[in-house]
Amino acid sequence: MRIAIAKFGQETSTFSPVATTLDTFKLYGLYEGQQVLDKAKGVGAVGGFLDVAESSELDWTPVPLFGAWAGASGVITAETLKYFEDKLIAGLQAAKPVDAFFFDLHGAGQAENQPDTEGHLLAISREILGDDVPIIIALDHHANLTQMMVENANGLVAHRTQPHNPFDTGQQAARMLIAQLRGEIAPTMAWQKIPMITHQEQFLTSHGPMKEWFDLAREMETRPGVVSASTFPMQPWLDVPEGGWAAAVVTNNDPALARELAAELADKAWQLRDQFWVMDSVTPEVAIRRAVAAENGVVILSDTGDAVFGGATGDSTTILTEMLRQQITQPALLTLVDPEVVGIAINAGVGSEITVQLGGKLDHNFGQPVEITAEVVKIGGGRIEAVVIGLESFDLGRAVLLKAGSIQIVVCEARGIGGNHPIVYRHFGVEPAEAKMLVVKTASNWQYYRDMTSEVIRVNTPGATMSRLQDFDWQQLPRPIYPLDDLPQWSAR
Repeated sequence: MRIAIAKFGQETSTFSPVATTLDTFKLYGLYEGQQVLDKAKGVGAVGGFLDVAESSELDWTPVPLFGAWAGASGVITAETLKYFEDKLIAGLQAAKPVDAFFFDLHGAGQAENQPDTEGHLLAISREILGDDVPIIIALDHHANLTQMMVENANGLVAHRTQPHNPFDTGQQAARMLIAQLRGEIAPTMAWQKIPMITHQEQFLTSHGPMKEWFDLAREMETRPGVVSASTFPMQPWLDVPEGGWAAAVVTNNDPALARELAAELADKAWQLRDQFWVMDSVTPEVAIRRAVAAENGVVILSDTGDAVFGGATGDSTTILTEMLRQQITQPALLTLVDPEVVGIAINAGVGSEITVQLGGKLDHNFGQPVEITAEVVKIGGGRIEAVVIGLESFDLGRAVLLKAGSIQIVVCEARGIGGNHPIVYRHFGVEPAEAKMLVVKTASNWQYYRDMTSEVIRVNTPGATMSRLQDFDWQQLPRPIYPLDDLPQWSAR
């Protein structure tokens, strides 16, 4: 039994000015053939799929096509999407005959010429494989579920936790596909769009309204006839015609049950809508003063407007500017993207003192450079091996460590992961546990600092991933939609 396997992932922030190209994919991972399997061992949704499939008694052969991940960034260029269209067509044609296709996707991709990149690639897959070959997909739960995705997949599984656990998602998808191939289930799927978006500050599934919603999905999966229940609180910076939250349920040949449960999940989200809009973030001034006054470190400062895991540029100087204004004396760590300053620092050499305009050059809508005088402490960068949200490595480009008083800044040519893992600092010989405060370029994925964190403070900063969604210039989002419009009554039923 031959199972084709492919991965395509990019989370688009429509409001990011930095386009996603093939070079973006190369920074995080672009592989073909056997490399796809080699790189996936123990990592990500493909790794989870392989873990279950290889331990099953299914007589099967994996047929790897390509693996591509670009992180989160701006809109995908038409040329880049065409590259993956061609790869997919050639790969599936060469792989035939295949008995099934596992497609690991993100679900929130937008290209210059296609607002639904994943749906588009799935439609191509279905056309090549025909209606009789099962296609099972793994999705990030921040995906924007669309009609084209659902029409061209036999079943789907979304991440079940935030922070994400893609390995688990791949395992769930494998169990679904194997059960179908063995004739044990006949997957039947129903879905429901929900006319709402919310900011990111209530996205963690460990507490609050998101836990309540996700817990309902997990309880549904214990009911007779239910194969999977997936909840989709769409990442909130995607301006596309089918944008909005969604829910999907896969049952064993029971379409009525699937429709009923998808509606139940949708109505539950709508009932919790006001709780999803509770904001925890504070101003940069308040955040820095709280971090300075904290009895213990490490205080995590979450730069919500410049979250690289959501598609922001990673070069916002908002928090750094406030640190300088308050003249903090405690050890602080942060990262910034600035290829120009990296070049200046490398040319100056280790031990030199430079005065530069740092950051604020990529996203002119939300930030500006800050003048800083700093010592060039170390030079590094390149590809770093570390498992971060399903990645096995990432590329910083050239990078330098600058020191301005008590503040140490990793400045890099590429965003990498925005300092959201200790490896970024340890690469330069800096131990994050010894800092008083540390800026992460994410609104919720600070789990890699869990063992050393004393407090997390979300900072209400401007940027392509800011929580103030009403301040964006929405052009394509379907209206009316909560909370941008007056929509007091709605029900999936």
